[in-house]
Amino acid sequence: METAELIEIIARDEDSKHQFKANVTNEVSLAQEMIAFSNSGGGELYIGVNNDGTFAGLTREDLGRINQLVSNAASQNIRPPINPQTENIAVFSGLVMRIVVVDGLSKPYMDKNGTIWVKSGSDKRKATSREEIQRIFQAGSFVHADETPANGMTIADLDTEYFKSFFKKVFSDTAELEADSLPAILKNMNLMNGDILNLAGALLFSKNPSFKLPAFIVKAVCFPGNEIHESQYLDSRDIGGKLQDVFQQCMGFMGANIRHVQNGQGVNSLGVLEIPQIALEEILVNALIHRDYFISAPIRIFVFTNRIEIISPGHLPNNLTIENIKRGNSNIRNPVLASFATRILPYRGLGSGITRALKEYPHIDFEDDHDGNSFKVIIARKNGE
Repeated sequence: METAELIEIIARDEDSKHQFKANVTNEVSLAQEMIAFSNSGGGELYIGVNNDGTFAGLTREDLGRINQLVSNAASQNIRPPINPQTENIAVFSGLVMRIVVVDGLSKPYMDKNGTIWVKSGSDKRKATSREEIQRIFQAGSFVHADETPANGMTIADLDTEYFKSFFKKVFSDTAELEADSLPAILKNMNLMNGDILNLAGALLFSKNPSFKLPAFIVKAVCFPGNEIHESQYLDSRDIGGKLQDVFQQCMGFMGANIRHVQNGQGVNSLGVLEIPQIALEEILVNALIHRDYFISAPIRIFVFTNRIEIISPGHLPNNLTIENIKRGNSNIRNPVLASFATRILPYRGLGSGITRALKEYPHIDFEDDHDGNSFKVIIARKNGE
């Protein structure tokens, strides 16, 4: 790194990716900083920079001591160990050490006492809430929300006829679908853990998943104009049920609240939706399959005069970015749901849904809100004011 680049970074002050310290003497505290970066997307620690942005003027002897602290902290005080990279930068008043910590692949990282540290703005903090810790484990691919128990739901909650119909369609056989064999089949299909349906099994095949899983519904509202009104709306529905039913009802809600255009058809024709149906389907399916089910909150669909917003709980996982997903990159957050969705919903599971939607209708924008922990898709309406 050149000195000019360092000065430019310091001028922007600390943030979630850049931390400044005049000096370090405690390897435990240093380990906590590196753990927070490893769990939160990676970052850079600059030793030899004062809080006011001036240089502390480290010497060669200082750097030798700090290098030993970095090595001890990374190997002895972090579980699992990490491999930070260091770089020494010469400035006019001495030296600065740059410590680069990459986004960890084996999350969660913790200190030797088992405490998980994460970044919170430019500071660090302990991860304490169950949902947050679960999401960190999810980022490390140790646990997926759709495999967790579904609030005590058992085989008694299963819509048996619906499940049998699905099983026959997929496997062309119902000979083994006796009542006493259903638990074994569900376990083999990774839809049940012990005697309890997991979240995927409940959302896909239970009679009324919304009764015991009330957070996992869709709240759909059509507003007059282009802003949210607390009390004025044209249509409002809480949409629950099996995932297939939720998908169909959401499509019905959007279809009922946007315009149909003639599009070259005869005057007696119902016309076609102003937004191509395939674009709406792809965006909706992605929301239902890839939302973060560790967050107890509904998907929201807002229809305005000039746009539709579909807002999913959970920002993009791991290293995915908006540019990534536009190019077809994907990260399957709920693999069990995704594997069955290809047979129940218009979902292909190839990471091509967003690109297909954009090809059909390019007037779609995305907002990945890490602070609000949500992902928003904004679909412009034709002729919207």
